[in-house]
Amino acid sequence: MRPGYTKLLAGVAFMVLTLGVAPVDGVGGLMSPPLARAQNIGQRVVIGTVVDGSSNPISGATVFLKDLKNKLIRSFTSDPKGRFRFTQVDMSEDHEIWAEKDGHKTPVKTVSAWDARKEFETELKLK
Repeated sequence: MRPGYTKLLAGVAFMVLTLGVAPVDGVGGLMSPPLARAQNIGQRVVIGTVVDGSSNPISGATVFLKDLKNKLIRSFTSDPKGRFRFTQVDMSEDHEIWAEKDGHKTPVKTVSAWDARKEFETELKLK
């Protein structure tokens, strides 16, 4: 064996055992193992309808979408058919959504980062 080669092998063995890296290219370069990739990367659309207790659409309700990581809140006013739409919603973050009108509020729903749907549709029922 060439001088210093044993040290090199010991160093590589140390890195493989303790750091989880190993040579992967033909030149002896070291590279970490592939990282797990998040499935929910990108943006989604959150759509839905605000309705009353009899499932009639509510026009003019304010719908709130809160990003639970940075606490930013976006709002949208429901159209004459009670519909609302939020675009460019970060799929990697959890969100809460609810609607309010005339002192009434819907239960809060969660739009989870674990949900892989690119279009999240929900119904918000005012009490």
